[in-house]
Amino acid sequence: MNTTRRPTAHRLAAGAALAWLGLASGVLAQPLQLPGAQPFNAPGAQQSAPASVGGPTTPRPRTMPAIKIPGEDSILGKTLRRNGGFGEATLEKTGSGYGLKLRAEGFQSSNLTEPCAISFGDAPVPVTSLGKPAGLARYKLEAPACPIVFDVLEGAFLVVAPEQPCVIEAAACRIDPRGVWGPDVRTLPARAREIDGERNKAETAVREGFRALSAKADLPEQRTIAREQAGFSSEREQICRDFQREGSHGFCGARVTEARAASIRSRLGLPEPKPETAKPRPATARRAPPPAAAPAPAIQ
Repeated sequence: MNTTRRPTAHRLAAGAALAWLGLASGVLAQPLQLPGAQPFNAPGAQQSAPASVGGPTTPRPRTMPAIKIPGEDSILGKTLRRNGGFGEATLEKTGSGYGLKLRAEGFQSSNLTEPCAISFGDAPVPVTSLGKPAGLARYKLEAPACPIVFDVLEGAFLVVAPEQPCVIEAAACRIDPRGVWGPDVRTLPARAREIDGERNKAETAVREGFRALSAKADLPEQRTIAREQAGFSSEREQICRDFQREGSHGFCGARVTEARAASIRSRLGLPEPKPETAKPRPATARRAPPPAAAPAPAIQ
């Protein structure tokens, strides 16, 4: 006679365990998803980048801050001195343009310890415009004995030629016009804070300008620009080392930095900033005077 054997408790427990393990493996196959978490990507699956809201953007080309480009009016009629203390130069208007009254100081060509001075005459010597090859107005003094070429700065001018002192044979006097011709040095320390602010703006413009030049250049030219940027500080120091009391006001350094900023703007092909004009003050309505008080009635 056949009899059905009842499963033992051991077999029932084993089957339950296997069923639980199968359920657990199915649960573990799906990672825990927390609220707000990014969906899980299986290994090897490529996750697509989120689409930008405004579509692809093109980076803006590098540029530099606008700077003030000085004109002839900044030095017209002002007495300027070489390195703040030597000689006298005054730009004046003439019938055909501009002229420069100039008295330069130097030393005798036969004895460089004996001082001398040369006056180019009582009337202004004509100057010829050479355009703006370095971003600033450039002029040449029509004096064969010493054909000075200078760039107009803010309240000063920078002599860029000749590269050597001039010898005036008729007076046996050797004059050196090179450097920055600016205001009398005694007037500058009171403006030190103002000058420092102007230099900071110019240095920012120069720094950003060099970056803009480098961004537009190929690799060999980038190296040349980097060398130029690295050498600018020493070049400025060489120009300003003889400017009197430069450490107390920084006038020469500020103006040379502004000149370099103007030169970089010209190389970048940027337009000259428009001259700042004073904004008219809004008219204010005049308040009507209060009505006169009625006279008090006379007491009878």
